[in-house]
Amino acid sequence: MTMTTVIYPVQDLAGAKAVFGALFGRAPDMDQSYYVQWDVDGQQFGLDPNGHAKGMTGPVGYHRVDDIAATVAALLAAGGAEREAAHDVGGGRLVATVADADGNSIGLMQSPW
Repeated sequence: MTMTTVIYPVQDLAGAKAVFGALFGRAPDMDQSYYVQWDVDGQQFGLDPNGHAKGMTGPVGYHRVDDIAATVAALLAAGGAEREAAHDVGGGRLVATVADADGNSIGLMQSPW
């Protein structure tokens, strides 16, 4: 399992896009009103303007897993709490978020490829 994506909740998408664009030295690879993302050497960095509404209080790292349902079940059995149920975010990619015992978010991602 590897952490491949970090998503930042943002309120000012244009402002955050300018800052991250300066950091990475280029335009984003995906630029939509609902999500902006850069792929930097295989690591994805995303900006989610709806993140705060979904309960994100800071950046969340997403770990790539083979079976998101089984991983969520294992984390819940270990005492985690579901924050965001597994759902398709496009192209068959599933994401979910589980909180650990201290309330830290653990992002999970399952890709069909």
